[in-house]
Amino acid sequence: MPYRLEHIAHFPTLASLRPPRTMVITGWMILIGCVMAALIMAFAPWVQTANGDGQVVALNPDDRAADVSALVSGRITAWYVHDGERVTAGQPLARVVDLDPDYLARLSAERTQIEAEIAAVTQSRATVMLDVNRNAQLYREGLIARRDYELAQIKVADSAAKLAESRAKLQRIDVQLARQSSQVVRAPRDGRIQNLNAALSGGIVSPGTVLASVAPETADRAVALYIDGRDIALVRPGQSVRLEFEGWPAIQFSGWPAVAQGIFDGRVRALDPTSTSGGLFRVLIEPMPGKKPWPDLHFTKLGAKVRGWIQMETVSVGYELWRQLNDFPLEFGMEMRARVSGKDGKSGDADKGDVPKDDDATVLKAGKPK
Repeated sequence: MPYRLEHIAHFPTLASLRPPRTMVITGWMILIGCVMAALIMAFAPWVQTANGDGQVVALNPDDRAADVSALVSGRITAWYVHDGERVTAGQPLARVVDLDPDYLARLSAERTQIEAEIAAVTQSRATVMLDVNRNAQLYREGLIARRDYELAQIKVADSAAKLAESRAKLQRIDVQLARQSSQVVRAPRDGRIQNLNAALSGGIVSPGTVLASVAPETADRAVALYIDGRDIALVRPGQSVRLEFEGWPAIQFSGWPAVAQGIFDGRVRALDPTSTSGGLFRVLIEPMPGKKPWPDLHFTKLGAKVRGWIQMETVSVGYELWRQLNDFPLEFGMEMRARVSGKDGKSGDADKGDVPKDDDATVLKAGKPK
């Protein structure tokens, strides 16, 4: 309420009151803070990000954990390794013995018998060939009938068929012997035993039963991030990514990358064209060349959790706050706007029909305030 000095002079007690110094300082601090906040929201830059969680994976499929399976059916009689033991390629892991202990002996005896049959058929075929040549000479001289000559040729064909059949039996026996020789299961690569299915000891296994898992100790690592479907349309190979590894101390400001500490750089290598069962899209991240290397494999092993921020466009802090309050999508870049509007100069005449109208382009701008 407005007043004059002569009016307040009638109230000496009220005129003698002064606001506390603390209140004055607090008021000035609030005013300065509001002004600074307004300036920051209007002029401070903010890097938009598409964030997601993921894990460390091996870029090369040969560097991933591999299951070692039984090749034949039988019973496990011995284990040659233990959990956590380091193995080399070809090192025996377990021994699988056929349920019939005399199976290998019978196969060997059968193979010997078939070899004897092949030898007998080969000798018989040689004799028949001599008869064919002899009958051919006699037939040309007119000493035997044509039917006798043809019967000799039929005998040659029968002996050739028997020889082929015996050789096929021998090949089948060799295949069975080769499979039974795989009773000793060996490591497919160098690595460390990660999971040993020791519960199968003494039990019956079938071909394909997983006996152990071998994980390599060295690998070319990558990060598999899972991004929301609303942001995946703006992700492109080569974009910069900031990564925070599980167990590694870090302080992250997604909008101000230069302020972050303990954060590592990466770039988008590839992204899946279809989503997972949860509706998220997998994005593969590789190390950024020329930047600080990722933590050693001793600290961030395969499967470790990772949180990543894919860097997008730079906007003001005020706009980013307004966008998040309204739950709007990320800002389109100039390249993306040109691609959507069809004005990038790379679209042919066949693409002119796909150019959106002015109203559609306005909607795609996500309602950025003027």
